[in-house]
Amino acid sequence: MDDCIRVTGARLHNLKNVSLSLPKNKLVVLTGLSGSGKSTLAFDTLHREGQRQYLESLGMVTGFVSKPAVDSITGLSPSISVDQHLTNRSPRSTVGTVTEVFTYLRLLWSRIGIRPCPGCGKDIPPSYADGAEADEDAEAEQRPCPHCSAPVPELVMGSFSFNKPAGACPACTGLGEVIRPDVRRLVDDSKPVAQGAVKGWNAKYTDWSLPVLRAAAAHYGFAFDTGTPFGELDGPHQDLLLHGVESPEFRRHFPDTDPPATVTAGRFEGVATALLRRYSDRADDPDYRERAERQGLVKQPCGGCGGTRLCAQARAVTVHGLTVVEAARLPLTDLGAWLTGLRERSDGDEWLLVEPVVADLEERVRRLLDVGVGYLTLGQATPSLSAGEAQRLRLAALLGSGLTGVLYVLDEPTIGLHPSDTARLVDVLRRLRDLGNTVLVIEHDLDVLKAADHVVDVGPGAGRDGGRIVAEGTPDEVAATEGSVTGAYLSGRLPAPRSRGRGDGDTALLIRGARAHNLKDVTVRIPLGRLVTVTGPSGSGKSTLLLDTLGRAARRHFHGAGELPAEHDGIDGWEHLSKAVLIDQEPVGRVPRSNAATYSDVFTPIREVFAACSQGRLTAGHFSFNVPGGRCERCEGAGVLTVTMHFLPAVEVRCPACKGRRFRPEVLSVRHEGHDVSEVLQATVDEALTMFRDVPPVATRLRRMADVGLGYLPLGQPATTLSGGEAQRLKLAKELGRRPAGHTLYLLDEPTTGLHSADTARLLGVLQRLVDAGHSVVTIEHNTDVVHASDWLIDLGPRGGAGGGRLLFQGAPGIRTDPHPLTSS
Repeated sequence: MDDCIRVTGARLHNLKNVSLSLPKNKLVVLTGLSGSGKSTLAFDTLHREGQRQYLESLGMVTGFVSKPAVDSITGLSPSISVDQHLTNRSPRSTVGTVTEVFTYLRLLWSRIGIRPCPGCGKDIPPSYADGAEADEDAEAEQRPCPHCSAPVPELVMGSFSFNKPAGACPACTGLGEVIRPDVRRLVDDSKPVAQGAVKGWNAKYTDWSLPVLRAAAAHYGFAFDTGTPFGELDGPHQDLLLHGVESPEFRRHFPDTDPPATVTAGRFEGVATALLRRYSDRADDPDYRERAERQGLVKQPCGGCGGTRLCAQARAVTVHGLTVVEAARLPLTDLGAWLTGLRERSDGDEWLLVEPVVADLEERVRRLLDVGVGYLTLGQATPSLSAGEAQRLRLAALLGSGLTGVLYVLDEPTIGLHPSDTARLVDVLRRLRDLGNTVLVIEHDLDVLKAADHVVDVGPGAGRDGGRIVAEGTPDEVAATEGSVTGAYLSGRLPAPRSRGRGDGDTALLIRGARAHNLKDVTVRIPLGRLVTVTGPSGSGKSTLLLDTLGRAARRHFHGAGELPAEHDGIDGWEHLSKAVLIDQEPVGRVPRSNAATYSDVFTPIREVFAACSQGRLTAGHFSFNVPGGRCERCEGAGVLTVTMHFLPAVEVRCPACKGRRFRPEVLSVRHEGHDVSEVLQATVDEALTMFRDVPPVATRLRRMADVGLGYLPLGQPATTLSGGEAQRLKLAKELGRRPAGHTLYLLDEPTTGLHSADTARLLGVLQRLVDAGHSVVTIEHNTDVVHASDWLIDLGPRGGAGGGRLLFQGAPGIRTDPHPLTSS
């Protein structure tokens, strides 16, 4: 039996006829510079071919899984991939639902839960009746209270589900939050309605609305004063404008008067009411919902359930004094301890009933602890997870599958993981391997590389300069290979960056008494004009301190808008800053038509260059794939057509009219430096730099993208496929193109995500230049290279969740009295 996976002649994308052998049933790490071809080899070649061969062996049609560009792959196993893309962004999805731990908790509470009778108030013991696992949409049967005989619905699993009518809070329908208008963002208090008080109305709409407002006021017996500033109007005036004639807010002033029947008679909807209606009508359009929130809607915890999502009846049921809401708020480490003690607290009959449920719960929680997410709670929303956290949740599920002989392909599972937790993750990867599987990991973390059985270094550069095997073998063999950049970092031949020793500064921001989430009255000093790093274990409170507290406060201070900052006593030092820029890992676009070229604004001057090359025949608009004119109308500029496969997922196939090139033939006939516009979109940033080296508006933008480590990125890569780190670096490159206004504060969230050590050094150069220019850079980071290069460290911990939220250290890098994996040097 072949003990290797043998690849011969792989040449997809930038791979240059690669041939190699990967040992089976081993932990294999693929590494190399960003864009060197690692993902192409692992996912687009090995994983795709593993899927195709497996489906073909089952007799299934595999036309929608095309064979990659490779001569042959032998010894391949069925493959399972775990990538960085968080696909479940439903606000109803939580850690508890995606891991099914909350499902088992619901079963536990429905079996042995105790609740007060709504009639007499006395506790109703569990009935141990069958049906707890019945159809969750079915109406629960009634049974009499043993104390007062009042009818009480039987507890079923659906009684504790916030996604079912039986368990959801009626006020928020199980979302845990409600949308409310922010009057300050909707209306300018200092202006009259006739002079632009409503920020979302243009002059034409204002002129149309004023007669309706006057008619509405006349219907209720008062005159609407359109010439008085909004802030000086009385309650009925303000409530009419904001909420409309049918709202409870306005009708309380005139409870005995029916609303007007028509718009002409004064049936005015209200500014806030109309915005809320459109927000609700377009619930499936995240881009519109984001725009509406920017215009003046804010999310607030539901007043009916306090953000718990469940109805009052479900919140009242307890198991040994603990409600299901309290259980969902426990960090997984504490939940595991509570489950362990459940045996001692249960009597004989009760334990017989719940022992199988508790055993399954304990095993699922243990797997989550093993992958390093013990600080998470079951109630945390899935969209709020980082890419690394989402990937580790999937990894925990794989541990319970029991499969052997499988090829697992993972994409940087250490993303967002503190170095102190890396050893535990390595143990998990080794457990998958020891089950008889081949574990193929794309990774840059040196600790993971040193723990691998076999390392493959792809390079030597990125894009067209990559796609070759530079070194392979054991970690020691790769470390000894001359010409391998990875080997140079493994061996220490290339030293890690060091701090420039700037230390404390004359001016600083002081965050006083931050206590949101798990922060415990933290007060920190952030020197300005320095490179400051906030570090600590996952879940220790870094994001709460930097993004929720400082970031939101900065938006409100400089822009007067945005969500309310997390709870704190105050922030001193704003007078030293002119501007604050928050650059996080949120996606830069939610539709495939948005890409690196369009987001960075580099495509606009590129289109102008091609228009000039057409000698007046075509305009810049003809070179856009988003509007009619020069695009291929068969695919409307997408380059692909979506084919519905009925019971199978929809499949994208190359457009037969333009052959995937997006444009009409007359547009593609125009060339710059021998390349048409479609070829430019397929080129990487580094390749495009060569094409447009003599066009300053293009070259300047491309150079900024290359400087932040995106030289390998294809210009036309859809924004929906960018990782969190790539999205953040693209935002940083765009921000660097703006003219800095005075002293700017840059807040970043792990910008080194997905970067090789060499790329990290390049990004550090950009951040240091910002500091040298007199700006302040504050970043959340686990990367030790960034930590060692910082001027000031803020270390939170000592653990995640309830065990974190304390300030362990703040100061310049150096030796600490209680050494910590990151801040000791």
